[in-house]
Amino acid sequence: MASNPVHSFASIADPGARILILGSMPGIASLQAGEYYAHRQNAFWHIMAELLQFDASAPYTLKVAALKSANIALWDVLQSCSRQGSLDASIERESAVANDFVAFFRSQPQITQIFFNGAKAEVLFRSQLAAELDISSMRLLRLPSTSPAHATLPFAAKLKAWRAILQP
Repeated sequence: MASNPVHSFASIADPGARILILGSMPGIASLQAGEYYAHRQNAFWHIMAELLQFDASAPYTLKVAALKSANIALWDVLQSCSRQGSLDASIERESAVANDFVAFFRSQPQITQIFFNGAKAEVLFRSQLAAELDISSMRLLRLPSTSPAHATLPFAAKLKAWRAILQP
């Protein structure tokens, strides 16, 4: 079965953002909805709701506003890739094209912390971008994936790990 080319969304960021959360590439449910983390079983918005004290069932625009209010930016490492299905493991490495992080960090100079939503986001970022970026003074931390594919770790454990984004 042939792989399909997919494209990520624009970043969600305000000029005061201090934290950047990076995924790898939106899954099929997110691409169809035009919203980050739209799969109903993805724990991302439930975790953010717990940490930032908003209603996880709120409309997408309010969830995005809560992130911005907390000075959190959201984006994906990849701008595009070919992939069959939604799994990170299905991303064809030779097709992966990274987002323009040089321009992003130029427009977001306050960001001092990068949190990776899962291993694939971190691996892609470090292998494709770390050499061209001055990130030596930034805090980089991989967090457990919020994807329903990462079901071996219970929600409570994911939430506990994700509390790291609230620590200076």
